[in-house]
Amino acid sequence: MTNSLNDMRHAQSMIFIGSNAAEAHPVSMQHILHAKEVNNAPVIVVDPRFTKLAAKADEFVRIRPGTDCIFVMGLINEIIQKGWEDKEFIRSRVAGFPEMAASCSQYTPEEVENVTGIPAVQTRKVAKILATNRPTSLTWCMGGTQHHIGSSITRAFCILQLVLGNMGKSGGGTNIFRGHDNVQGATDMCVLSHTLPGYYGLKDGSWKHWCRVWDVEYDYIASRFKEKKWMNAKGFTLSRWYEGVLGEEKIEQYTPIKAMIQWGCGSNSNSQYNRVVKAYNKLDLFVIIDPFPTMAAATCTSDNVYLLPCSSQYETSGSVTSTSRQIQWRHKIVDPINGCRDDYTIMQDLVERLGFADKFYKNIKEVPEDITREINRGTLTIGYNGQTPERIKKHMENWHTFDIDTLQAKGGPCNGDYYGMPWPCWTEEHPGTPILYDVSKPVSKGGLPFRNRFGIEHTYEMSGRTENQLAADGVYNPGSEVKGGYPEFKDVVPGTNWKTDLSQKTLKEALRRGMAPFGNARARCVVWTFPDQIPIHREPLHSPRPDLISKYPTYEDKPNHFRVFTRFKSEQSPELAKSFPFVLTTGRMVEHMGGGAETRSNKYLAELQPEMYAEVNPKTGNDLGVRDGDMIWIESPEGGKVKVKAFFTERVDEHTIFMPYHFGGVLMGESLSGNYPAGHEPYVSGEPANVCTNYGYDIVTQIQATKDGLCKISRA
Repeated sequence: MTNSLNDMRHAQSMIFIGSNAAEAHPVSMQHILHAKEVNNAPVIVVDPRFTKLAAKADEFVRIRPGTDCIFVMGLINEIIQKGWEDKEFIRSRVAGFPEMAASCSQYTPEEVENVTGIPAVQTRKVAKILATNRPTSLTWCMGGTQHHIGSSITRAFCILQLVLGNMGKSGGGTNIFRGHDNVQGATDMCVLSHTLPGYYGLKDGSWKHWCRVWDVEYDYIASRFKEKKWMNAKGFTLSRWYEGVLGEEKIEQYTPIKAMIQWGCGSNSNSQYNRVVKAYNKLDLFVIIDPFPTMAAATCTSDNVYLLPCSSQYETSGSVTSTSRQIQWRHKIVDPINGCRDDYTIMQDLVERLGFADKFYKNIKEVPEDITREINRGTLTIGYNGQTPERIKKHMENWHTFDIDTLQAKGGPCNGDYYGMPWPCWTEEHPGTPILYDVSKPVSKGGLPFRNRFGIEHTYEMSGRTENQLAADGVYNPGSEVKGGYPEFKDVVPGTNWKTDLSQKTLKEALRRGMAPFGNARARCVVWTFPDQIPIHREPLHSPRPDLISKYPTYEDKPNHFRVFTRFKSEQSPELAKSFPFVLTTGRMVEHMGGGAETRSNKYLAELQPEMYAEVNPKTGNDLGVRDGDMIWIESPEGGKVKVKAFFTERVDEHTIFMPYHFGGVLMGESLSGNYPAGHEPYVSGEPANVCTNYGYDIVTQIQATKDGLCKISRA
């Protein structure tokens, strides 16, 4: 999030795209409803389904799944055509605007209607609401990301906020709600396959930086790889690791994956889950570390699986990072029970037994405090420097001194700090950064410009125009020595830059001069390193509109995409919709979480939501000869199928089927209850919806496309 949940209270309008906060992020609703009721801020909800959040909306926009990009670029076009864009913000802080404006001009309200199903008059209405009620807070979640053009969709959201001048302002920003506790922190610390912690990437310089942090010889790290090239190569992603086991797709690795550890992983969140199960049973070794036996454990029929019971969050302590970039300390409430061990103990034991402790654990004496201190030392890129264990604990002990509207402490031991010291927090004296890219405050007081990462100037290939990438003269944080744009800081300590100077002298020198260590630049509308430099619409791989495929085709197939061949063009068939006529989308429900292993093992939650189901429009059901409450088969083009109860509702239109993805314990009609350890099967079992989510992966991130596949339905 560029802002915070609390800061949404200051919004003058709010738009949610692929986000159902009322069920997926219910805590946020107190702030959303505050803005709606106190500010009279209109709420716009864009979703294929009439959600509980949509019930609170002033404007509900029903969109065809997978067409978010053209809708948002169409909004941008309408805003530009009407002259509603923030011209001064664009002139001084945005790059590539003319090229972007030319590209999106093709997306008229009428063309948006043709592709998305949203009436042209409604696109014009939403554009006017946003233009006349600023600042706008824009929120998206997995409904915006889990498409094969998810990276373009989310970039379009950001460009909309730039065009309206809503970035770096209280009540504005792009506010992406993370799904679980510490998802933001886990991402920052690199549960990713293509980067070291802190988004450093995998280049030699990045490895050398972390070797210095860990106090490990670079040559030792390099020696752990079969060949040097693998040290710098992206790994398999969570969405497609199983391809490295099955061997059914061409992989770029010298050996198949033979062993796997899943640690706190709701595996039934994986698309094409029946293929994932096939991979589980082909592994030589499969280790599951979780407080509960998971769906993955129950699917293993070969003698290759080991369950290591770990403690819950109430039985351990340590720092976590919330969706608002705030660092909090989780205190242990009770000791682990029944032989469970906390994550730190399990990790230490594994490191010792594998022979790495002398290299990687020698600096960890006080657990978990020393782990947080190592993060403070190494993660300079996003400013984890100042959130020491002592400061985090002090915030938790004095939370009552922080203002609910500003998140800043009024007096007390944390006076002037922002709650949780949201990153970047550059030093142990820095208060944290409550709103990213806010040039109204000094950098030392939590202000920031846009980051300079892409050079001083760039020539756009589509126009031939050369543009300075630094902010215009007159755009700077109060107190800055340079009264305009400037590049990132480097060579304060020879041979280092602000990201690699472990002495942190570079950071402190930048702050002394009132400047941001990463420079003062423009935000880009054109990303020349991406397949689509400017976001454009491309039809879903499995499109229900074959007539649009030739006009809005997908990409060419991509070899070695995170080590596995990925189909795009060869997967997009105009014939598929004839056999699979319905669009399948998935989402959350408030009673369950993730893969559901914990929540479906809770008696109270099991009573509230005891059954898996599929939402079906009554007309669709009647046309199929299905009654409300009947058991039905839902099948995917890949051969996955689930047996679920039909729930008739007009939340979905007659072309769309919705299923929640929290269920497990049944696989393609067969109960797995006997596969759980005796007495440990969940109270609620049901088919995993992701058995039926289709093939499809984002062209940049390879995130799975679970929101816009196709399916067919029959009576069970």
